[in-house]
Amino acid sequence: MRLLLSIFFITSILVSVNAQTSYVLTADRVFDGEAIHEGWAVLIQGDRIISAGPKEKVIAPSNAKKINYSNSTLTPGLIEGHSHLLLYPYNITDWDTQVLKETDSYRTARATVHAKNTLMAGFTTARDLGTEGAGYSDVALKRAINEGIIPGPRLMVAGRAIVSTGSYGPKGYDSDQQIMLGAEAADGNDLIRVVRDQIGKGADFIKVYADYRWGVDGEDRPSFTLDELKLINEVTKSSGRAMVCHAKSKEAIKRAVLAGAETIEHADFIDVEIGKLMKDHNVTYIPTIAAVDMINQYRGWKKGTQPEPAAVVNKKKSFKEAIASGVTIGMGGDVGVFPHGENALELELMVEYGLPVLDALKACTSINAKAFHLEKQVGFIKEGLKADIVIVSGDPSKNISDLRKVKLVMKDGVVYRQEK
Repeated sequence: MRLLLSIFFITSILVSVNAQTSYVLTADRVFDGEAIHEGWAVLIQGDRIISAGPKEKVIAPSNAKKINYSNSTLTPGLIEGHSHLLLYPYNITDWDTQVLKETDSYRTARATVHAKNTLMAGFTTARDLGTEGAGYSDVALKRAINEGIIPGPRLMVAGRAIVSTGSYGPKGYDSDQQIMLGAEAADGNDLIRVVRDQIGKGADFIKVYADYRWGVDGEDRPSFTLDELKLINEVTKSSGRAMVCHAKSKEAIKRAVLAGAETIEHADFIDVEIGKLMKDHNVTYIPTIAAVDMINQYRGWKKGTQPEPAAVVNKKKSFKEAIASGVTIGMGGDVGVFPHGENALELELMVEYGLPVLDALKACTSINAKAFHLEKQVGFIKEGLKADIVIVSGDPSKNISDLRKVKLVMKDGVVYRQEK
């Protein structure tokens, strides 16, 4: 009887394995997360990459489905490093109105479309940096995606995020009213409770606003002391999570880095010296260039026909200094400020501002994967990793805009988009 049961068990496993869909994917070029290869094939079985390399060395089962596009490039699934799926462009509805007047259920309904658009654009993984007043709706969104209820990228979520008392918006309303903030305020030792509470409610990492526009003249100033940031990081690290910091001013970036932040978001005033400090502490820079560009367009700047606003001039300068410093540069556009699904805009601007095209490709694949501790799952075309694959027309290693020409999107071995 035991022998019969063993045979039945083994047979069941074999039937299950054989039932998994297999694919052989070929393209003119394969970008493996670090380098371009020609004449490669990628074998997928179930949700994993089984092998990748020269076509003659990739042996596929006879029932494998073959997919090939002419004049195409295959890449790992792209990784969006800074998104807000619960927001949408401010030229449609301003931030205050979204936060104060739209219900969480309405915003979550919109976010399901944003998640789908992100995936269809080839971004199979995304880090969401806070719901901006929608509580833990991102945790529910992540669950719905993981359970196959809605299509969307593999999510890492921040939940409410943390700000210091008095620093964050919405602002300018009658103080006799209780105005809901776009993040959770906490200070001093209360930060311990808030960090633990956010983790308990589903945050994958802790997002902190290390500075904000609360200076005397509305300029960015540090909003937490170094000791407060260290306290946040101590509690965060003890849970096995990472602290990431919104920081634009030099002093806030410096404090965040010294406190243990793993990524710095925005860093509008980064320079060579600060970039080298980040590099020495293995901190990744997420530039969010597209947000600066688009917000200035919403304010009336006619790009291409009018002189560049001071904020754009500054962002170009600081980004070039970041490149010169040698700091690791990841990709994240602050999408939500601009339309979800238009994520490639950030990459186009990174290249326009001076980053080599291949480095931009690395930023949205292998670099982001390492920065977010996902390198054993995604970000590379490598045996054993998740079958997150994108095929585009053209050659994005020469023209980054070719990433917009999506032909195929596969996540966890499931094809979500396949053009003829």
